[in-house]
Amino acid sequence: MPHDHYQAVLDRYQAERRLPSLVAGVLAGPELVWSGTAGAETTADTQYRIGSITKTITAILVLQCRDEGLLDLGDPIGRFLPESGYGSATVRDLLAHTSGMQSEPAGPWWERSPGVQVDELIAANDGSGAVFGPGEHYHYSNLGYGLLGETVARLRGRSWWSLVQEMVLAPLGMTRTSYSPVAPYAPGFSVHHLQGTLTEEPLHDTGSMAPAGQLWGTLDDLARFAAFLAGGDPGVLAERTLAEMRQPVPPALDYGLGIRLLPYAEGVLVGHTGSMPGFQAAVFVDPRTKSGVVAFTNATTGFSGPELALALLGDHTPGAMEPWRPTTDVPAWARELLGYWHWGNSAYEVRWHNERLEWRDLARGAVAEQFGLRDERMVGLAGYHHGETLHVVRRDDGSIDHLECATFAYTREPYPDGP
Repeated sequence: MPHDHYQAVLDRYQAERRLPSLVAGVLAGPELVWSGTAGAETTADTQYRIGSITKTITAILVLQCRDEGLLDLGDPIGRFLPESGYGSATVRDLLAHTSGMQSEPAGPWWERSPGVQVDELIAANDGSGAVFGPGEHYHYSNLGYGLLGETVARLRGRSWWSLVQEMVLAPLGMTRTSYSPVAPYAPGFSVHHLQGTLTEEPLHDTGSMAPAGQLWGTLDDLARFAAFLAGGDPGVLAERTLAEMRQPVPPALDYGLGIRLLPYAEGVLVGHTGSMPGFQAAVFVDPRTKSGVVAFTNATTGFSGPELALALLGDHTPGAMEPWRPTTDVPAWARELLGYWHWGNSAYEVRWHNERLEWRDLARGAVAEQFGLRDERMVGLAGYHHGETLHVVRRDDGSIDHLECATFAYTREPYPDGP
């Protein structure tokens, strides 16, 4: 695929999804054959948080223990964590998210709170939060990976992080993957849905939940990890064990032992996605062709790793689109118009986008109109109202009653006085 295809996909994705920065790479054979950026300046050596890709690394540590005879995947987790309220769930259940335990540990949202010690984590999660019985359903659980990290730490008599360094990162040459950020690294942001402004997200040491999503990495390091997922490395895992991790574990059809499965035109991509406040990431690779994608962004929402991977590996090259730029200030004339408006029962979301008002038709999920200030008038810049003037009709007290453009009336509530 021509490299300009990859850049066009990346540029379009950054613009449509309003991502402060985006960096991605494409693998073939399984070398990193292309990398590119969009949005704010970044490089292949800039660290981003990898989020739940950390889980795949934790799963590797568990499978290493299994291969050495330290545990069996059918063992109840209570064998290693006897104080756990989830003791009857098996190691396999935790790896494959079929343990039935709740998705998040009890207490404040762990991703946005200082981490706790493992004894506090286990005590707070006594089993009463279970939503299913072990093996009944696939139900993604961050808590399960916190417990798996403690399991390997107790079996080895060392911290989870020291095991990650020695048994995964060092053999694979992932020298820029770390527990905490090491410069250069990207700041994590959330994007205000209507204004397009940036808010810096919190950064915490997640403590005993670190095995579920703590780590930071770079594009180059994640490409090395993708190459491992595709072709293996006997210094880390036997090929048969890696192949076992890549098989779906019923009742899930698209999740194995710490690895996601993503069907696509050429077969199946394997890897994982990751998110933490201010960051999202993805690594997907085809074990058969050794082709794949790695990507990072520093935004809490707006990113789909599988979607971007399939677009980069696909053959549709999108047309050029103006890059999205974060907002520094919303002018007063536009600020009071942000939010939801209705034409009859049809809903529109109005937000500030690249120095203009953008109206999104919520039924179609597409931009319908754009307005900007021209000679003190709000004038249509695109859409059906292109060139027309948008009027703000106010009540006696100065509050907005409705908006009007070429006889079209837009109100805050659908059909406020009936059709």
